[in-house]
Amino acid sequence: MSTPIPPPAPRRPHYIHQHGLVRVDDYYWLRRREDPAVMAYIEAENAYTAQVTAHTQSLQEQLYAEMKGRMPESDVSAPERNGPYFYYTRLEAGRQYPMHCRRRESMDAVEEVLLDENELAAGQPFLRVGVFEISPDHTLLAYSVDHAGDEVFTLAIKDLRAGQLTGERIPNTSYGVVWANDSRTLFYSTLDAAKRPHKVFRHTAGTDAAQDALVYHETDETYSVSVAKTSSKAYLLLYVWGGDTSEVHYASADQPAAGFKVLQPRRRGVEYSLSHHGDLFYIVTNEDALNFRLMAAPVSHPERAAWQERIPNRSEVMLDSILIFRDFLLRIEREGGFRHLRISNIDGSDEREVHFPEPVYAVFPAGNPEFDSREARFYYSSLVTPYSVVDYDMDTQRWQVKKQEQIPSGYDPQQYVSEQLAATAPDGRQVPISIVYRKGFAHDGSHPLLLTAYGSYGISNDPFFDTNRLSLLDRGFAVAIAHVRGGAELGRAWFEDGRLLHKKNTFTDFIASAEYLIARGYTRSARLAIMGGSAGGLLMGAAVNRRPDLFRAVIADVPFVDVVNTMSDAGIPLTAIEYSQWGDPADKAMFDYMMSYSPYDNVQAKDYPDMLITGGLDDPRVAYWEPLKWAARLRALKTDRNLLLLKMNLHAGHAGASGRYSHLREVAFKYAFLIDRLESANHRE
Repeated sequence: MSTPIPPPAPRRPHYIHQHGLVRVDDYYWLRRREDPAVMAYIEAENAYTAQVTAHTQSLQEQLYAEMKGRMPESDVSAPERNGPYFYYTRLEAGRQYPMHCRRRESMDAVEEVLLDENELAAGQPFLRVGVFEISPDHTLLAYSVDHAGDEVFTLAIKDLRAGQLTGERIPNTSYGVVWANDSRTLFYSTLDAAKRPHKVFRHTAGTDAAQDALVYHETDETYSVSVAKTSSKAYLLLYVWGGDTSEVHYASADQPAAGFKVLQPRRRGVEYSLSHHGDLFYIVTNEDALNFRLMAAPVSHPERAAWQERIPNRSEVMLDSILIFRDFLLRIEREGGFRHLRISNIDGSDEREVHFPEPVYAVFPAGNPEFDSREARFYYSSLVTPYSVVDYDMDTQRWQVKKQEQIPSGYDPQQYVSEQLAATAPDGRQVPISIVYRKGFAHDGSHPLLLTAYGSYGISNDPFFDTNRLSLLDRGFAVAIAHVRGGAELGRAWFEDGRLLHKKNTFTDFIASAEYLIARGYTRSARLAIMGGSAGGLLMGAAVNRRPDLFRAVIADVPFVDVVNTMSDAGIPLTAIEYSQWGDPADKAMFDYMMSYSPYDNVQAKDYPDMLITGGLDDPRVAYWEPLKWAARLRALKTDRNLLLLKMNLHAGHAGASGRYSHLREVAFKYAFLIDRLESANHRE
């Protein structure tokens, strides 16, 4: 094996003064992307990674072929009815990206290709389509494109009657775009210097964007803005969101120039969302309701005093959101770790629950653009059941699978087992673990196991199906998901108990889950790998600093590891709007707490397991220098000769490669690293 690459030579020390302390950051200079030495170091790390993993190339090719064989290269999504058209996406063999298409009235009609992403990607190293919004009269398409991976989009409008662009190009836009009912007026959001959506503009299709009217400007750097529309199509919504606080402004979709009104002024810690039906607004809020409750208010006078409770707060059930149809109310709730769908008449009567065929599953609603529909569409899967598109008849309570993910190379779900387990955290809390493995799995500690987790922002890490995962399961792996605190699997309290001054619960939950799996014979330390990305990468860094002996191999994807430095710099994208998640280091108590777990600040002179760290040069969410600095500090301090690899994607952002074949290459590389490292460790025992 090649001699490990040396860490970059420290430059003039960077001194950071906070709360009477002086910290020295030897690798702060790696933030200067324009410095040729920075790119030279990145290229050296990439070259070293390529060199020491060259022996896994054949394994990578084998894994890639397996995963590609499970992917239908030519495929059509389940068509979705919207007005007179059926909309769908189509994939062609050998092409990286989908085509967006429609047919009028019937799938037997002539196909109309609205947008071919392969054409947009021609000659570009990266492509992401941010928004794809059809006007209410189905004559115009608003779409946006990012060619760098930095999530800064350029918005364009296509005239679907003429089959050509209208000429508008609106740069620096975010994800939020919505049409008014006149099919001419478009609302969109733009970004500030920190890439925070902060302004909303009103645009008229076919006019010069320089003349667009500013509708709203959020000057508080801890809030961002977005736009949406009620399912009734009657109201435009302007959301102002600040982590744990929200404010909704509404306007008639029929009178887009009339201006927005605020429903309820923001109050720190109070979140709410808005839906509409008839003469009522429906509000999902956590005001005096930890797990949220449903309120209703007259459209004519929706002030707070007029709100009436429809569904109260419940200690064991969290109300995620609602979806309103003309005759039905669909509630998306979370209970016992899983999403539940409950349907009633619009007045709340005749309530019934959608029943799912497996005890461990994942479900989420689709777009459901038809307000008059008597069917609700949702996506269903589990650790052993491929993704299914389901249309649920809300009258008869029958469901129809419109499409299930196909696996051309073959798949038998009866050959795999999924379980729901629970580990005991140091404070006695039970941490759910979802796990899957192939039948015949011996609980004797001999098998390799990949443990993953996320645990931030109240995002639940549900047990979805993943065809790529089969390449591990068929090699004897078990794959487990630790549903640690910081997510919302067990309700809002589960999230609250894993953020701010409770963030360390996320780390101890994860370590307890690993120890439990070892104690139950699912694996042993020498066969245990862990993986997490972004905030989950922070979890990997914190866990490996605390218990490096517990794990054999680690993958930290685009890891948020330089916590204190990043959260101290409001000029970095996402910093200010995430104070509610991580805390503001200007507060001494928060500073001390964050310093106690920040992975970059807590690297020590000790042995670490084999590690693969990834980054994206244009990543706007976790700046490239975070994984880069972390790798440099680990190289300088760690005392072992285990592998430490950094792989920086020079043409992507937070999500890595954008094309489907390129994405499979990245997965194959990571899986080859895990398989190689765990086999190597097994041979050394």
